[in-house]
Amino acid sequence: MISSSTIARALALLLLLAGPLAAQDPLRLVYLGMADDPYYEPQPFYTGLSLRDRHRPLEGVQLGLRDTRVLARATGLSFELSELMTTPAELARNLQTMGASPPLAVLLDLPPEQMSEALRLSGPDTLFLNIRDAADRWRAEDCAPNLLHIMPSEMMLSDALAQYLRAQNWRDILLVHGATDADAERAAAARRSAAKFGLRIVDERMFELTNDPRRRDHNNIALLTGGARYDVVWLVDDLGDFGRYLPYATYAPRPVVGSEGLVARAWHWTFERYGAPQLNQRFHRLAGREMSSEDWAGWAAVKALAEAAIHSGSAEPSRIKEALRSPELSVDLYKGVRGNFRLWNGQLRQPIVLATSNAVLAVAPISGFAHETETLDTLGQDRKETACSH
Repeated sequence: MISSSTIARALALLLLLAGPLAAQDPLRLVYLGMADDPYYEPQPFYTGLSLRDRHRPLEGVQLGLRDTRVLARATGLSFELSELMTTPAELARNLQTMGASPPLAVLLDLPPEQMSEALRLSGPDTLFLNIRDAADRWRAEDCAPNLLHIMPSEMMLSDALAQYLRAQNWRDILLVHGATDADAERAAAARRSAAKFGLRIVDERMFELTNDPRRRDHNNIALLTGGARYDVVWLVDDLGDFGRYLPYATYAPRPVVGSEGLVARAWHWTFERYGAPQLNQRFHRLAGREMSSEDWAGWAAVKALAEAAIHSGSAEPSRIKEALRSPELSVDLYKGVRGNFRLWNGQLRQPIVLATSNAVLAVAPISGFAHETETLDTLGQDRKETACSH
């Protein structure tokens, strides 16, 4: 049986291909980032090693714009990108200036404090697409009606890992985490996911960087992971300052998942199915590097807007925004299943890849996990679990 979304998309395509749309001006997108953002600065350890090599997802956005050229040729509908780099002091003024000539959408790449301010200062007609922040708070108590999320949430990522562990029958978990606020949030997501999928956290250990010989069990890997029986170590280490030493060094010979070993991601450069190799190759030719999850989110944001334009059969921004939130929207994410946005918290439904450093081992939802209406909703906050009240 052909789905209603397939029929709607086919009808919209026929409408578009029948001739150019009335409006021919490019639809403007704004990338909003922070100048000198510490998130993108190298953070070397005392030995001079810099383990985090983060890039702004601008090349992903640019690749998305390139991929809309077929749409432009067929319909006359095109997009243009403005890059807006702000400082915290200039954010309010920049938002006011942008509001005088509103874009179709703002691709949001800001630290949490500035992200919160942007949402507070902007009117309800300003559409934000989050291409960076995975924190669950933006899909829960800090959600907003004009905020959609391309990046998967922390709970979606932890649910994907929990499904895999349950499928492997690795039910007993040793949870090892750092002491940062980000570590605390991810550890909380791991606990929720473990309970959700019938796993048992047998013990928790926190790494502590200290020279106190009385606290060696907090920074010695063998001691940190000893004294318990478990099937797998679930590691949470946002900074990467200790987790890289866990694989192959645990007291018991057990696999490591989470921040090292098997990692849940929105995207991975070794993905070899569903057109992913072609996307990865196109990105590499453009950027000269491998595609990250943030790059993929930038690309997918433009892809979603283009699909919404097709679905609406219109160049009118209000119609495109309405179509973007429609349950009938169907976005090809190159992950095997088309996605759309959850009505209750604005999160893009999507599969999650589970990968080592150089191979994708699985894609969640894992086979065997079912949902009453939508299998993708086994990942992350379901409608009945949401704390979003917009």
